Amino acid sequence: MTQLVCLLEEPSAEEMLKAVCKRILPAEVQTRFLVFEGKQDMDRQLERKLKYWNLSGSVFLIMRDQDSSDCHIVKENLKSKTAAAGKIDKTIIRIACHELESFYLGDLAAVEKGLKLHGLSALQEKRKYREPDSLANAAQVLKKLTGGKYQKISGSRAIGEFLRLDGGNRSQSFNALLNGIRQLTGQQQ
Repeated sequence: MTQLVCLLEEPSAEEMLKAVCKRILPAEVQTRFLVFEGKQDMDRQLERKLKYWNLSGSVFLIMRDQDSSDCHIVKENLKSKTAAAGKIDKTIIRIACHELESFYLGDLAAVEKGLKLHGLSALQEKRKYREPDSLANAAQVLKKLTGGKYQKISGSRAIGEFLRLDGGNRSQSFNALLNGIRQLTGQQQ
């Protein structure tokens, strides 16, 4: 049995991934979540957590926000920790460009359904929402767009249930995340 272990920077990512994984993975793939208390905590503990995780059949997803950092440097740093732990061949690393909320701005229909709002999906073709990965302040944009209704954890839980999983999300980093999960668990389309 395969076990997907998700190592995440924050609880909101866990809530979104719980909803997404139950929709794309078969029942025989068990999902576990190790949530850190931010980027610094992840940097400090990641190598040790990976090194001592020895359950057979485990594969690893490491996900964190890019924020204002260079995503290539962030990914290389995480790769070196993964290699030092001896788990590089069982791991994918995904960086949310710039933050998790970019995923949601890439699918305004999901935001509309999840938060029980009206009229958001009609905005998807506006320039700002066609390439949400380029927004450095996606969380602020999402809060403003939803009139403050979006809250990180409850919003991620609600929106995750409705995110498109067919490659139609405008966030390329979200689509790369889905492809990585499918590849890692042998579910590639």
